[in-house]
Amino acid sequence: MPSDRLNVVVTRRLPEVVETRLKELFNVTLRADDTPMTRDELTQAVSQADVLIPCIADKIDAGLIGRAGPQFKLIANFGAGIDHIDVTTALQRGILVSNTPDVVTDDTADMTMALMMAVLRKIPQGLSAMQSGQWGGWSPTGFLGGRLGGRRLGILGMGRIGQAVARRAQAFGMQVHYHNRKPLRPEIEQQLGATYWDSLDQMVARMDVISINCPHTPSTFHLMNARRLKLLKPSAVIVNTSRGEVIDENALTRMLRAGELAGAGLDVYEHGVDINPRLRALENVVLLPHMGSATQEGRIEMGEKVIINIKTFADGHRPPDMVVPSML
Repeated sequence: MPSDRLNVVVTRRLPEVVETRLKELFNVTLRADDTPMTRDELTQAVSQADVLIPCIADKIDAGLIGRAGPQFKLIANFGAGIDHIDVTTALQRGILVSNTPDVVTDDTADMTMALMMAVLRKIPQGLSAMQSGQWGGWSPTGFLGGRLGGRRLGILGMGRIGQAVARRAQAFGMQVHYHNRKPLRPEIEQQLGATYWDSLDQMVARMDVISINCPHTPSTFHLMNARRLKLLKPSAVIVNTSRGEVIDENALTRMLRAGELAGAGLDVYEHGVDINPRLRALENVVLLPHMGSATQEGRIEMGEKVIINIKTFADGHRPPDMVVPSML
């Protein structure tokens, strides 16, 4: 095996085709099982490897980066989100960070629409009745939900995923509204049939469905806080396939329990796998295990981007998906 190959450590199991290609190109240490690395294992990895391939479950903070060896030069993240990585500290230490953008757009947008339909059409309740054998036959008033068509959808964050959600919602006959740091170009607004709101408060108070599609940053932490959640109509539904920290989960749980919101569809949570048991118990909530981007095609494309980033770096060039301070 050539001695000039980069030493690469992978923190989780990846699709077999991705792991095989990594083995062909680099000196790779693969993860034997699919459990997260411990802090000690991560410390050992950055102290010995040239490149680390982490995912969102790995906390790459300043303390860990401070333990990196002089040879450690690239964090090639498997995923688009980078809020689990202290990018600023890494760059200060001369360690580059790359991610895998533009891969999960359609997959996440599909799941956003699936959650809307699941909540509004009471799909989990119907599934539960069938699986438990409690369904007694068709009834004119059984499992009554609501149509997507005609409802006002407010999209919080109109990046690539937000726009993909808008296109799908438009096809379902929903009226698309959005709040973003700045408006879209007029021609894109026209294509999406989207109405811009400069005031998030004013938008959420008028919507039937709210879709969270913005990243987690210091400015978006608890953007949907208790005060803002109170502005929603009691008949409104909120869907989150972005980052759990954007919503005050305890405030959301209290409102759902009190009947102050009609329902919620969540794929991400404020405290990771530590989900409020009161939230789990609610019938008007659909909870998924962070599977918005979980398609075979998407995971393989993410792996291919990781490989391109590392290979480009190994060839002495800037990774095409390098994270820069202006993106934070």
